[in-house]
Amino acid sequence: MKKIRLFILMSVFMTSLAACGSDDPQPVISGDDNNDNTEIPADGKILVAYFSWGGTTRRMAQQIAEQTGGTLFEIEPVTPYPTEYTRCTEVALEERDSDARPAIKGSVEDMDSYDIVFIGCPVWWHTAPMIINTFTESYDFKGKTVVPFCTYASTYRDETLQKIVTLTPDASHLSGLGLTGSGVANANNVAEWLKEIKIIRN
Repeated sequence: MKKIRLFILMSVFMTSLAACGSDDPQPVISGDDNNDNTEIPADGKILVAYFSWGGTTRRMAQQIAEQTGGTLFEIEPVTPYPTEYTRCTEVALEERDSDARPAIKGSVEDMDSYDIVFIGCPVWWHTAPMIINTFTESYDFKGKTVVPFCTYASTYRDETLQKIVTLTPDASHLSGLGLTGSGVANANNVAEWLKEIKIIRN
């Protein structure tokens, strides 16, 4: 019975961890969206913070940084996640169920200087990985604009974007973007989203 339960849980995790599937690049309103009321400074300094396990979220973060001139910061765990898929699913579930806060390597240099902070991750177990909690609890986001993004297989995109919004209650927020692996492969999806939320104006 225990093996059956683990198989079911792994199947659910597989749909949320793997960033491949149908291409749905539509920008998603992340919940507490106040795009109309948030004034984006033309010379605002941008940080693109991301956690990536399989590389898809990293590619999306790189596209955002390239198109905005933002600074990349990888949210990297002190204890690396297993590279073997099954074990990684088990660790991720254990962290979620225990409300863990995985330690992060290094820190953002001069975090106070950034006006806009993109925060991105893959969908793990229906939500953002617990290391995103660690990151958001490590800094003061008051007065900043947070923009969530995520990569996903087929489900729980909206919930993951909303989780990042919920974790940064003192910030203003712009509409987030969730992309599948095939969506990330087309850099135009990120470009169109950045124009829509007025980060890119030309």
